[in-house]
Amino acid sequence: MAARRKVGNLLGLAVLAYLSRAPMHPYELSRTLRDYGDDRSIKFNHGSLYMVVQQLAKAGFVTELETTREGQRPERTVYAITDGGRAELHDWLRELVSEPEHEYPNFVSALSLIAALHPDDAVERLRSRLTGLAARRAEAQKLIDDSLAEGVPELFLIEEEFRVAQLDTEAAFVERLITRITDPVAGWGPGWAQVHAAMTAQAPPGPAEPQA
Repeated sequence: MAARRKVGNLLGLAVLAYLSRAPMHPYELSRTLRDYGDDRSIKFNHGSLYMVVQQLAKAGFVTELETTREGQRPERTVYAITDGGRAELHDWLRELVSEPEHEYPNFVSALSLIAALHPDDAVERLRSRLTGLAARRAEAQKLIDDSLAEGVPELFLIEEEFRVAQLDTEAAFVERLITRITDPVAGWGPGWAQVHAAMTAQAPPGPAEPQA
């Protein structure tokens, strides 16, 4: 089991990675993360970014290099990665690349409880999900194609290629699941509907309506 890290937020990993290239202030880090599309892989806002930078500084992974001011703008502190931060970056990346981790995606949670829906409702929602998956796949593929046309090396697009592969896999699973529910011979639909009806019948009544 991996040791607990002093800074466990994956945004911290991204900060260390970009500071390993050059010192930056948090505003510049935020702009760089967005320019490189990392906001598609790592959720953050300006507040969380500043907080993570402070956590990294407290842990000794980054250090204040200088504080600058341009005109009437607020002071900006430039941070640089330390030797300890560089070691943490490499160790953290090696761990994430080599060790599969049990995750809790929302869709997996929904699938574990999907029997609470009527099968017809579930199939309708699954078909809606297929539409959404196709749209996301098209978006990711367009980003890849546009970036390649602009000369971006494929190495810097591998997270989008992985995202496309994940979307393809999920869409194929959802299509198979719909077939397993709706197949006229061996489909789960009729039995599922009976189970759903029994579950609904056993549900306690709701609160009584107030009398007029």
